[in-house]
Amino acid sequence: MHHTFTTVVGRDRDVGYGFLRLFPEQPWHPAYLLQPAASLLLALGFQWGVALHDLELERVLRGEKSVEQLRRELKPVLRKARRQLLKDYAIFPLLAGPFFVPVMAGNLGANLIRNVWAFIIIFCGHFTERVETFPESVLESETRGEWYLRQLKASSNLDGGRLFHILSGNLSHQIEHHLFPDVPANRYAEMAVEVKRIAAEYGQHYNTGSFARQFAAAMKRIVRYALPNVAPVRRAVDILVEHVGRLHGVEALRA
Repeated sequence: MHHTFTTVVGRDRDVGYGFLRLFPEQPWHPAYLLQPAASLLLALGFQWGVALHDLELERVLRGEKSVEQLRRELKPVLRKARRQLLKDYAIFPLLAGPFFVPVMAGNLGANLIRNVWAFIIIFCGHFTERVETFPESVLESETRGEWYLRQLKASSNLDGGRLFHILSGNLSHQIEHHLFPDVPANRYAEMAVEVKRIAAEYGQHYNTGSFARQFAAAMKRIVRYALPNVAPVRRAVDILVEHVGRLHGVEALRA
């Protein structure tokens, strides 16, 4: 659903993950005022957020999916979660004997670091300043070439060295990942050179930037679209982000 219908509003459930508003095309609701805090909780527990995302809880709230169906789908998720929690916070710590507490704390710290890092890499690949969304109508007559162009416009990369790309699982090359999701990820860096050249040849924007710049852009979306689409409100968020950016040496970003 995500790789085929990338950022097609109404088809790609990864646009906001069912509870975040990250683009102006998404209708605003007062509940979105809580999304900066919700995003922080998602980052800390990203592994569980991914698990719950596949259960399509928003369809249950809309009455499109029965509670009984949700209950059936939830059982294997809970079984897997129970095994994971027991392994990390009971079995391995018990095997460590007198080092029970340090091992349990180490597992907790490792999981938190992994969750936050995965959250940042994925958000930087999908929700930076020039990522575009598309209406479902584009699918009616979309050619194969237009499909590839949509992947380019719906993705963003992160600049960095070889070690950085390895640590990101090469998803720092999200453009290439969306264009060719079945190609081994260690080929993305090599492919990126050619993809960027072709984009420039045809006058298409190749969305890439430093880690700080892309991360700031993604966080800006979270704050801006928690608020309604009102010009004074949007301008106030712009000024705040620019001020914070200057304090931390990050180039100010404008939408």
